[in-house]
Amino acid sequence: MKHIELLAPAGNLKSLTAAVLAGANAVYLGLNDFNMRDSAKNFSIKDLEKANKICKKAKVKIYLTLNTIIYDNELGKIEEIIKKIAKHKLADAIICWDLSIIQLCKKYKIPFHISTQASVSNSASAKFYKKLGAKRIILARELNLKQIKEISKILPIEVFIHGALCSSISGRCFTSQFLHNRSANRGQCRHPCRKSYIITDDGGNKLKVKNNKILSAKDLCTLPFIEKLKKANITSFKIEGRNREPEYVYTVTKVYRKALDKKLTKKELKQELKKLNNVYNREFSQGFYLKLPTSDDFATIEHSASKKTKKFLGKIIHYWKKLGVAAIKLNTGKLKLEDEIIVIGNTTFFRTKIKDMEINHKKVRQVKKPQEVGIKLPLCRKGDEVYLIINRKMFSNN
Repeated sequence: MKHIELLAPAGNLKSLTAAVLAGANAVYLGLNDFNMRDSAKNFSIKDLEKANKICKKAKVKIYLTLNTIIYDNELGKIEEIIKKIAKHKLADAIICWDLSIIQLCKKYKIPFHISTQASVSNSASAKFYKKLGAKRIILARELNLKQIKEISKILPIEVFIHGALCSSISGRCFTSQFLHNRSANRGQCRHPCRKSYIITDDGGNKLKVKNNKILSAKDLCTLPFIEKLKKANITSFKIEGRNREPEYVYTVTKVYRKALDKKLTKKELKQELKKLNNVYNREFSQGFYLKLPTSDDFATIEHSASKKTKKFLGKIIHYWKKLGVAAIKLNTGKLKLEDEIIVIGNTTFFRTKIKDMEINHKKVRQVKKPQEVGIKLPLCRKGDEVYLIINRKMFSNN
């Protein structure tokens, strides 16, 4: 079986670090302009230089998304961006679909991958983009495994294996534009499809439906049938989620890393699915891979069905490297033995249970705001944020 790339999302440096530490082979990210996740924090050129240092050290590739609709008055700015990317070698490839960007990639000799926004769903389209010089195609999400295998004979392909599905599946949705004057095709979607709706006819009659989330698709999850995907001649497995938190990126990447590296037993599959359920999700669907979606593939919730969430506690104010001890100042809440925490920074990400704590060299079982406490922790840095992992219901009741 050929090597399959695991491609993770990075909405900011913290998520990028989480992806790298979890075992991603590549990350995809966007600049402050011209990408399909305008609401993510995204990257400046300066941030991209920092990202490059992190990724090169870990031998992780960077793919830059420039996949929105482009207008005439933006062509000069986009050329300057691509010119800088090429000059400083800040990306291994650019994800795009607009022909103006494809031409610029060719002009500055940057490899380009065709975005899922192009909705490539047949061999003829794949041959067209191959002739243009594309190194890879991110296929439309509406394809089944048999169709994917056929197109993969033409050039390397990338598919989504986990994450949110748009109501229009592969993009080009206009609902946000019509309702909020914020175009999804410019990366500005306000996600009206996730809300509850009542269907009313011209006479004022209302239609009662069992699930009023009639536009909201469940999230894609391919873990239960990942072995079938591994045999489908796919080059890259892509995780959706540039708007998600670092713990989401870390958990999902880590789960699929394990599934790519070995065949999961039934027990392991159950354990890994539980981990996926503990981070952001709108319940799970198989997408189009095995069969056409049905009414069961619509979400029943607006936000997340995850079992766990995180609550901000405080920050690292000092770290003694030789001792492996961090000083944490609690800005809110309380912390006790056996609690689970996440520590997040631009170059830090780990999750651990609290086994012992000290204040002024005396062991304590619990601390609360505004106390400072010493805890043995893996390498972290001053300013890193500390979060408490709690049950979502418990968080809702506070």
